[in-house]
Amino acid sequence: MEIILTQDVANLGNKDEIVKVRNGYGRNFLIPQGMAVLATDSNKKVLAETMRQRAHKEEKIRTEAETLAAKLKDVKLEVGAKVGESGKIFGSVNAIQIADALKKLGHEIDRKNIQLDSESVKQLGSYTAHVKIYKDIRVDVNFEVVAE
Repeated sequence: MEIILTQDVANLGNKDEIVKVRNGYGRNFLIPQGMAVLATDSNKKVLAETMRQRAHKEEKIRTEAETLAAKLKDVKLEVGAKVGESGKIFGSVNAIQIADALKKLGHEIDRKNIQLDSESVKQLGSYTAHVKIYKDIRVDVNFEVVAE
């Protein structure tokens, strides 16, 4: 029996894939649970149209992400922090502060998509943050921690 998966199913396939399964597995489990639909001619046509539209949207998003990555590659951030006499920061610099610094420059990046090289930035100096913009588009952003 051929079915079209409506969601990811472990050890079977990903969403919108056409797979062959045994009749009982498809009819008694996958279809009633809403995980799949029968792969009829009309459902295959609907799937093809959906995939075509999704590819067009994804191409547009990918080009926007690539232009944003090109802009972020040249950005030099300065993150201010309160410093003690020894040059050590009170607290640490985290992804939230880097996201705020990027927002001030006009780049809206979610803090969850920012990873720091070291576990905690607690000294003044230059560091690198890895920013995930889209699925496989990542860019390294250099930032400097300065005293306020």
